[in-house]
Amino acid sequence: MLFNSFEFAVFFPVIVTLYFLLPHPRRWILLLVGSYYFYGSWQVEFLALILASTLIDYFAAQKIAAAKDKRRRVGFLLLSILGNMGPLLVFKYLDFFNSSIAELANIIGWNYPIEALNLILPVGISFYSFQTLSYTIDVFNKKIQPENHFGIFALYVSYFPQLVAGPIERPGNLIPQLRKKISINWARIRSGLTQMLWGFFMKLVIADRAAVIVNQIYDSPQKFDGLPLVFATVFFAFQILGDFAGYSNIAIGASRILGIDLMKNFDRPYFSKSIAEFWRRWHISLSTWFRDYVYIPLGGNRVVKWRLYYNILITFTISGLWHGAAWTFIAWGVLHGLYMVIGHITLDIRSKFKRLIGLKQTGLINRIWQVSFVFVLVCIGWVLFRATTFDDAVYILTNLHTNLSEQISEIESFRDLARMLKVSASNLMSVIVGITVLLIVNLYQRRADYYQHFLQLPTFIRWSAYYLIILLILFFGSFEGEDFIYFQF
Repeated sequence: MLFNSFEFAVFFPVIVTLYFLLPHPRRWILLLVGSYYFYGSWQVEFLALILASTLIDYFAAQKIAAAKDKRRRVGFLLLSILGNMGPLLVFKYLDFFNSSIAELANIIGWNYPIEALNLILPVGISFYSFQTLSYTIDVFNKKIQPENHFGIFALYVSYFPQLVAGPIERPGNLIPQLRKKISINWARIRSGLTQMLWGFFMKLVIADRAAVIVNQIYDSPQKFDGLPLVFATVFFAFQILGDFAGYSNIAIGASRILGIDLMKNFDRPYFSKSIAEFWRRWHISLSTWFRDYVYIPLGGNRVVKWRLYYNILITFTISGLWHGAAWTFIAWGVLHGLYMVIGHITLDIRSKFKRLIGLKQTGLINRIWQVSFVFVLVCIGWVLFRATTFDDAVYILTNLHTNLSEQISEIESFRDLARMLKVSASNLMSVIVGITVLLIVNLYQRRADYYQHFLQLPTFIRWSAYYLIILLILFFGSFEGEDFIYFQF
């Protein structure tokens, strides 16, 4: 079931109404049944995978907590890892590894007999696998006690707002809230609805409208060069932000209406002044997951420099592979790892150079330069992330500058630009309006207390903002029911 569908428009109000009508001890049943229905509306047979993961991790965590012998504890942890990573490896990576071996065999002239299975990737498997895995690891490390109530644990695994695309919740945050007695709080409901509205704006106006332009160009990049490739790359940067942050906002807002707070997943990432800061602001739940369960166990930054760089590269390479079973995703992860390593190596040199030319670290010019430079680096990475093949990515990266001056001189009107991008002027206008509104709101969100400040504004101003966003969605939004990008991960 998609958030941007008629089915969800019916499903969610029904769930909320029944949730507050039911007595507290029975609400978990409603949410669990509703979550299974929500997920099963895509492929009901894949519910078996969630149930299997739930059973394995519930059993493993109980045994880990009860075991006195370390070998038994490790054994049950490995059972959990295998139970989570096994299906993920089969459904997501088996064909990728198989095709890679087949290509290598073809190069060396070996007749490789195994054909691709072409398995359908279960929606959200990467997300709920990591969420359940964090539970058993935290039990193993004695950060939490195992959850004895099987129904509550099953709900933790399958909680519908964040089931298929996050945020990837930690058990220490979500499980206690599933037990908490919650009453109707109109301020909380209003806050949740506001965040959902903003999420729908990001998805329908920015992401889905930008997708029309991005798909037009990135699906056949050899037909374009220069300016169209530049625009498509920049628009993809905002498409994926609007799509994924939009999903997160809808999920967080919907959950807040139910009285359950999910972790913040995005924090104005395109205002980052370094790649390290970008990853503290982008897909925060995944970034912190890799930090806590991969980077720190490898040694983190409490090691010699060469090992630090190794830890960074390994973590980002795995992150790239998590995002997709293709060499382009691995290259994207490695690229961001290299960004981080180079940033560490050149930190002192860059600081000395800025002092030499008199550029203030906190000055406006320096901040604008840093944000712009980081955005360019991120966009270069997005080329690898979005390109269909490695060859397409290389073509795009080597032709971004081709014929730029000639193409710019040919543009005499807005319609000329739309014609060059091979899209309608209205669609292009929708994307530009959406991005402009997003950036204005992001600037307002620089305030630490921006939401409380907004609530304290006069009623007329607040409701004018609500109506403006609704009108922008109605006039500029796309209502084709497009999937969310991260469903494929």
